[in-house]
Amino acid sequence: MSSKELLGSFNVSRETMQRLDVFEKVIHKWNPKINLVSRSSIDQLWDRHIADSIQVFRCVSTPNRWLDIGSGGGFPGLVVAILAADEVPEMKVTLIESDQRKSAFLRTAARECGVSLSVISGRIEQVEPQNANVLSARALASLDDLLEYADRHLAADGIAVFPKGQNWKKEVDNTRQRWRFEMEAAKSLTEPEAVVLKIRGVERV
Repeated sequence: MSSKELLGSFNVSRETMQRLDVFEKVIHKWNPKINLVSRSSIDQLWDRHIADSIQVFRCVSTPNRWLDIGSGGGFPGLVVAILAADEVPEMKVTLIESDQRKSAFLRTAARECGVSLSVISGRIEQVEPQNANVLSARALASLDDLLEYADRHLAADGIAVFPKGQNWKKEVDNTRQRWRFEMEAAKSLTEPEAVVLKIRGVERV
């Protein structure tokens, strides 16, 4: 199955695919300057980054407020905004990114893709609490640290969505020493041993 054929399993519309094509071009233009995606994975942009971000969006029912933290190259946050533009246009998408150059990239990419979102340039732990329905992060930090951010920015009835690799069970066990939470592990469609963790009810032990 080719990279773009993989997206067919997510039922992506033609309009969304056009926006994703634009996003791909913007990444290739900016990547040599600010290293948004590693050189080793730039050729696997569709299946390693874009498809992985789409499955994060598909993991939850439609929220009102989606917050992506440490958004970097726009995965999954900008991909979420692209999907929402066609499927859930009323959804508010906010990205937090501390790097000013990456924040500039995110704003430019959103404009060129024709999607609406907010980019907050600041440190996650210092930004005013966002009270989001959904909080996402990809390849950002340990689960322990991610729950610290979720505790600050997630609404009481919200859900955190975190893709994690093959060592996710050990990471969950270590995190339960400091946090109580409800968790569901959805098998990743892009990596055999990876999962997408869906977490609710985050409380300190």
